[in-house]
Formats: sequence, C-alpha cells, structure tokens
Amino acid sequence: MPPPSHRGPGRDADREYAFDGLVGPTHHHAGLSFGNLASVAHTGEPANPRASALEGLSKLDTIRRLGLARAVLPPHERPYLPALRRLGFSGRDSEVLERAYAASPALLASVSSASSMWAANAATVSPSSDSTDGRVHLVPANLVSMFHRSLEAETTTRVLRRVFADRERFEVHDALPQHPDYGDEGAANHTRLATSKGSVHLFGWGRAPEAISRPARYPARQTLAASQAVARLNQLRESDVVLWQQHAHGIDLGAFHSDVLAVAHAELLLVHELAFVDLTGLTARLRARLGDELRIVVAADEELPASDAVAAYPFNSELLELADGSRVIVAPSESRENPPAAGFLERLVESEGVVSRVVYVNVNGSMKNGGGPACLRLRVVLTDAERAALGARVFVDDALQGELEAWVQKHYRDRLVPEDLRDPAFLNETRQALDELTAFLQLGSVYDFQKT
Repeated sequence: MPPPSHRGPGRDADREYAFDGLVGPTHHHAGLSFGNLASVAHTGEPANPRASALEGLSKLDTIRRLGLARAVLPPHERPYLPALRRLGFSGRDSEVLERAYAASPALLASVSSASSMWAANAATVSPSSDSTDGRVHLVPANLVSMFHRSLEAETTTRVLRRVFADRERFEVHDALPQHPDYGDEGAANHTRLATSKGSVHLFGWGRAPEAISRPARYPARQTLAASQAVARLNQLRESDVVLWQQHAHGIDLGAFHSDVLAVAHAELLLVHELAFVDLTGLTARLRARLGDELRIVVAADEELPASDAVAAYPFNSELLELADGSRVIVAPSESRENPPAAGFLERLVESEGVVSRVVYVNVNGSMKNGGGPACLRLRVVLTDAERAALGARVFVDDALQGELEAWVQKHYRDRLVPEDLRDPAFLNETRQALDELTAFLQLGSVYDFQKT
C-alpha cells in the first residue's frame, strides 16, 4: 500500500517516505557525544550490535505493516582506517589498528562509531514541489561538532548520489565546509510543515553571534549560518523558510537537536515549550504563513518536564499518516514507561484527537546511545515518478526484509566492547558484511576498502 498523498500545494502524487539507517556492526557504547545524556550515561557498557540492528529492522517492519513504504541506508565503513592514516598511523591494516589503540583507545572508538545509523542527521531534504528548480535537493550534513560524526559526510554523499542518481530529478550537494561556523546537523534540526496555503521549512539553530541566549552546559551544534546556507542550496523560497533559535535551557537539559523536543507532519506540530525561544512568536510566524489549518500542541514543562522528555524521547518519535488519513505515533518503549511522557502521548489521542493511537517499539540499543525512532530515519518527499527513478534496491519488501535480517544474524556479534575494535579479524568481519550488503542492495562500490 502506498503512503498517503502529501498535503500541500501542487501535485497530489507527492508522498513522504522514510529511509531508515541500518545499525552498523560496530555499534558500541563509547560515550562519544558530549551533550547527549544517554550516550554519556552508558559509556563503557558492553553492546549487542546484533540485537540493536534487529530492533531497528523490527521497527521498520512494524511501520511497513501499517501500510507505509520504507527504504534503507547502509552503515558506514568502520573502523575507518583512512582517517587513522590521515592522522599519521601507518603500516598494514592490523598495525594501524594496534598503533591507534595504543596511542588512544578513544580515537579508535571514534573512528569505529556506528552513528550513521541515525539517518535523521544524514542530510536536509527539500521536495521538488518546494524548490525553485523543480528538483529534489539533498544537502549532506557536515556534522563538524563531533569528530566521530564529521567522518560521515563523504560516505553519506557517495551513498545518496547512488540512490538519487538521476540529475534531472535530484541534486545531492556537497556538504557545507568543515568549519565550526557552518556546523550542520542535518534534518534533526529541520522539519517541514504544510497546509493548503503552502509549506514552511522550519530550521532550528542554536549558535550565532546574534543569539538571544547561549547554553551554559552543553554546546549548541547547529549554526544559523549553516541553516541559511542549506536553505539556499535546497533552492527554497525565502518566504518558505523560518529560522528559529533553539531554547538554550533546553539544550542544557539534553535537547542537543530540535527533534528531541519537537516533531511535525504536514499541518501538525507537537512541541515542548523549551524546544525554541519565544514559542509564542514562532507560533504566530507559522500561522501567518500557513493559516488556520495549522495545529500546534504544546507540552508545558509542568506537564512534561524537559528532563523526562529527554530521558524518554516522546518527541523523537515518528509521526505518521496512514492511507485512511489517520495519524499514529511510533514511540520508544521508554516513553510508555515514563509517566509524564506516557501522559502527554495519551493526551494526543484522548483529548487532542490529533493521533489515533500510539505504537510503542523497542529500540533500546539506539536509545542507550541517545537516538530514538525519529533519529533512525531520513524523511524524503517524492512523486511517484521520482520514486521510480531511484537507483539501487533500497525500498524494503518482504524479500529484502528477510535478507536484511539474515544478513545481520550472519555477520553481527552479540557482544562488543571497545577492546574488540583493535582486532584485525573484526575489521575483516565488518568489511565482508558491508561488501555483501552493497551487493544485494545494488549500491556498487561506495566504501573506501572496496576501491583499494
């Protein structure tokens, strides 16, 4: 069953699809992400990459069973030896691993991160109905705020250019320059709203010289300059862009991306009062552009403390529209177990009536590193013709679902600790797995090791 038609001006055939990031075979808990409370809290715990990857695939399958099409994006090559070689570690692959581990176990953990699984950070996307040149635009995120994530942009770009290869319909840009002034976190700080009056691309940013306030505890990752540049590259009309500052106190409480405290689909925005500064002003701005069809549901901190929202991730859920026009929220099981989070989600169903039900999923392996269901997917609006023009075998049917699950069972370990990352046998395991994956996804050679 196809997903429901996109609500906005223009073609009724526009539909939203999600590209789920596959959890990688090197998924581990190294606490690499300062400001991400869950990531730091689970530092050093043994990880289970196999279970975490199967959780992600189970979530994908649950959503497919709701009647919505899903696609996948592959993990990145990790441990990433090209980065270690650029840092001066030489010799055979086994020697590079051993020398890097001897110099800094934390460095080896960084170049082994499986964080590309959070596809919401992969890129910022604008549909062809919104762009001035009538093409779908994708800007891969440079992710410069964290070393381990800054390594992703090159491979992400390569993969996206294989999938969105038709230059008449798609433009996959280069990532922004790798400089802190242009720190870009991708779609995790971007959302699109649409009514019959038009569409708005809401960019949340946390850092700029003119910022109203600044977080004191944790870094603001997305810059205003980056959001402005991404909007330009995505060929968006100035009238369709709203650039709004994240709440500094929200960032200090652990909302490192705006999608930790806000989620939207079409005319519906669910938002915590500490997601953005001057929420009243933002609401007025959005209503002026989108009209009375816009529906905004705010969670006050008194109802749902931001600390609970960060711990349970009720906003980092997938807000989905089904074929019959009803909406569901796919939320992490942690939200069901947290009374304030569960109460807010119940209000959406019982009092507000903006969603028909909440579907809870287990993505605990992702949650332990600070990523909920919404982190695991990149949203892309496509026409039927654009979907048909995609390269590679990335849309998941029953056959591909089975192949992916069998691939994980075959190649992934059920226990991983940081010391395992130095093992040359593990490096060979991951390369064999990725080589096999790119073959049945028909992606070609997208990894560095496949070219040497």
